[in-house]
Amino acid sequence: MASASQSVVVRPVSRILGRGGLLDRYFYFFLSLLVAAIVVAGFSQTVDRGLFHAAPPRPVLLWIHGAAFSGWVVFFILQSALVRVRKVSVHRTLGWFGVALGAMMVMVGTVVAVVMGRFDALQIHRPDPAFLSIPFFDMLAFGTLFGLAILWRGKPETHRRFIVLATCELVGAAFARFDYVFNHNVFYLFVDAVMLIGVARDLLVDRRVHKVYLYGIPALVIGQNVAIYLWRAAPGWWLSSCKEILGI
Repeated sequence: MASASQSVVVRPVSRILGRGGLLDRYFYFFLSLLVAAIVVAGFSQTVDRGLFHAAPPRPVLLWIHGAAFSGWVVFFILQSALVRVRKVSVHRTLGWFGVALGAMMVMVGTVVAVVMGRFDALQIHRPDPAFLSIPFFDMLAFGTLFGLAILWRGKPETHRRFIVLATCELVGAAFARFDYVFNHNVFYLFVDAVMLIGVARDLLVDRRVHKVYLYGIPALVIGQNVAIYLWRAAPGWWLSSCKEILGI
């Protein structure tokens, strides 16, 4: 009786949490939807007054950046869905489009940071040159993680976790659209919380945390704190460097 009862309990749990269970099969797809929801919720706070009906109008490059960022979120969802429905060959083919899109995001994101920093200082008279540490770090982190994902594309479990971390690092911009989160410098805490969902998945499904998370998340946390320090403390060498970059 005991063994029969035990099997009745184990099967439903394994269908949800074990290898091949619901969490294993649908996790990355639902994570992509969560990222999309965060992006929509965050940017809905500012996109109207900050882009669509901004006064003065924002540089055209900001529209391009917004389109690329949105395209990446859609791409992340699509690629996750293709893996879920086992269209791996299509996923791999579209991956080369993702390579171009990711490279474009790094270049455009870095240039936009400079353009908007100069715009804020000269056009709307709200200079914050030291803030460059935030977008610069985000682009460095995204580019590095994305590059590692390409390098390890032949190992799906490693590849997908690098993509997850790269994408999560980008959503800091969405969390920062909430005034309280931005003003209290805690947007990276929310980013890290999303990353930890991936850690929770590993513990529940694999009973261990993948090395990408074990080494990647602490490295990101260190970089995030350095970026926050450079922004808020604005040491002289960093502030003067930013002013030089912005030409102000």
